[in-house]
Amino acid sequence: MTRSAVFLSPHLDDAAFSAGSTLAQLVADGWRVDLVTVFTRSVPDPAGFALACQLDKGLPADADYLALRRREDLAAAARLGLARDRVHHLDLPEAPHRGYGSAAELFAGVRPADRGTEAAVSAAIRGFCGADRVYLPHGLGNHADHLHVIAAARSAVPPGRRLHWLDTPYVLRCGVAERTRGEAVPARPAALAAKLDACAAYTTQLGFQFGGEAAMRETLSELPERFVAGA
Repeated sequence: MTRSAVFLSPHLDDAAFSAGSTLAQLVADGWRVDLVTVFTRSVPDPAGFALACQLDKGLPADADYLALRRREDLAAAARLGLARDRVHHLDLPEAPHRGYGSAAELFAGVRPADRGTEAAVSAAIRGFCGADRVYLPHGLGNHADHLHVIAAARSAVPPGRRLHWLDTPYVLRCGVAERTRGEAVPARPAALAAKLDACAAYTTQLGFQFGGEAAMRETLSELPERFVAGA
């Protein structure tokens, strides 16, 4: 019987940056793997902090930022070995489109006015929570979108089937104790190569998050994927 895994990614890059080698290894081993990204809705005419989040990536104000990112995600998924029908983009808006007005607010946990988003996430992911394993963020960085995905999954997936990755690149800003939490999973060379090639597909993010593709490849090659069970 084919075993199944779901990777619940808040954004269009989180799963690849944080757990791409593991995803590629499962696909190569014959698992049925689905990549589910929660916050991918295009919002026309962004303003304020939402607009700033695309301008600081060098994109013009009239670009459909999330459409571009969805295309990057499909390219990345193909490099990880996923078929198109195993890639799912859910129609929920990112935090900057829900009233978060700065990076400081974004990484300060869930705002009281945004607590209702957890119910929307729960409804959106319900059909994906029956897999043998569900991979999702651990919450390093305290990003509101990550926290919503974690809370929704906790209510839908038994602890024994949940594995939490250390959120990358936020883990790079943590101390040694946080960076070494959980169990390290050695990556096979082919799986690591697939991960790095997949991450390179997120061209809008590489400069902002890592300082460029070469730096991304070096950083992620030296950062073992680690997981915390049932957190």
